Amino acid sequence: MMYIYNNQKLKSKRQSLRNTMSKPEQILWYYLKGRNLKDYKFRRQYSVGNYILDFYCPKIRLGIEIDGDSHFATPDGAIHDQEREKFLVKHNIRTIRFTNIDVVRNIDNVIEQISQYLPPLTPPMLGGETERLT
Repeated sequence: MMYIYNNQKLKSKRQSLRNTMSKPEQILWYYLKGRNLKDYKFRRQYSVGNYILDFYCPKIRLGIEIDGDSHFATPDGAIHDQEREKFLVKHNIRTIRFTNIDVVRNIDNVIEQISQYLPPLTPPMLGGETERLT
């Protein structure tokens, strides 16, 4: 059985990417880490299949990509992004994209756009029990 999440073959690549995050990734991670954004847990450099997402929220299957120059520099970059998007959609993962410039120059707008994808979490009832319908 093949696991598509956090493929062990990509572990060292994911670790390397986490240790060498770009400035825009560092800025966005500041707002996403530690359940800072509406109490949702985000992971950084999370792999799905052979693709590594910059940020991923497993609860709502939302990937966030920060696109640098490599995504726009060549036709191959665009083709790779299209193949990646098809794969993610096939696995019910929605992806939103921002440019490096978006994150650096207008982080408040980026956070607002991400927040629109995050429905309110239902708080647990007192005593940790859920309501039963009779």
